[in-house]
Amino acid sequence: MTEITPYDPPMDPLVVLHEDSDIVVVDKPSGLLSVPGRGEHLADCLLTRVQAAFPTALLVHRLDRDTSGVMVFGLTPHAQRNLSKQFEERKTKKTYVARVWGQVAEKTGTVDLPLIVDWPNRPRQMVDHENGKSAITDWRVLKVKENETRVRLTPKTGRSHQLRVHMLALGHVILGDPLYAEGAARDFDRLMLHSEELRINHPESGKGMSFRAKAPF
Repeated sequence: MTEITPYDPPMDPLVVLHEDSDIVVVDKPSGLLSVPGRGEHLADCLLTRVQAAFPTALLVHRLDRDTSGVMVFGLTPHAQRNLSKQFEERKTKKTYVARVWGQVAEKTGTVDLPLIVDWPNRPRQMVDHENGKSAITDWRVLKVKENETRVRLTPKTGRSHQLRVHMLALGHVILGDPLYAEGAARDFDRLMLHSEELRINHPESGKGMSFRAKAPF
């Protein structure tokens, strides 16, 4: 099993982007688990922090520990079921911003590479054309610098570590990634991946809603 950095969650106050009687939307800080891990030392997570303020909050989806950005929780069982179904049926739209290693030559593109857990090195994932599950990511260059590129990533599927492995496969690993980056690309204070925007249909009204949180990098 691959070693990842010790768990030292940030103590930032909860940032609520939207709340109503059915949902609450928050901006998750980097370094905080979405749900509790195994063991007392991994108990602190976004779910328990949200439930401290909104006791009926229920999990709908997750972000990796080191990814920051927009997450939605259901405040009723019906809202949770409705939102979970939207994620399963790919009716939500998620947009991420990342800083990646090197200069990306093209302006836009799509990565279509199936993924599976790299079992001896879990939680790492890897490309596997025979046994992997379909994973598709659209990307667009926002800004090119000397040694890095800022990109907007739009996943069409929701596989574990999808954006991280797809950028690695492109030859442009996400900066600060404790699992996939090496050398100078890893030497950053956080994973440079942020869930910038989430579009959903409200579980009661059906109205399309969009929530944004600006990338802190």
